[in-house]
Amino acid sequence: MQPSRVLLKRSVWKGPNEKVPPVRTQARSATILPNFVGLKFEIHNGKDYHQVTITEDMVGHKLGEFAP
Repeated sequence: MQPSRVLLKRSVWKGPNEKVPPVRTQARSATILPNFVGLKFEIHNGKDYHQVTITEDMVGHKLGEFAP
């Protein structure tokens, strides 16, 4: 028997059940870093927010390039 499995709750086995809300930002000039991959951002384009999911191809570009 493994003690670590006995101590885990059932919800831990299933993984986190809370959805992470997207990060709202108006910083269109921010550079996308490698640790942003997989995160969702809501980027302000002057009128409203556009939701963008960051992928590996976007690293090094600016956030404003992906919010038309």
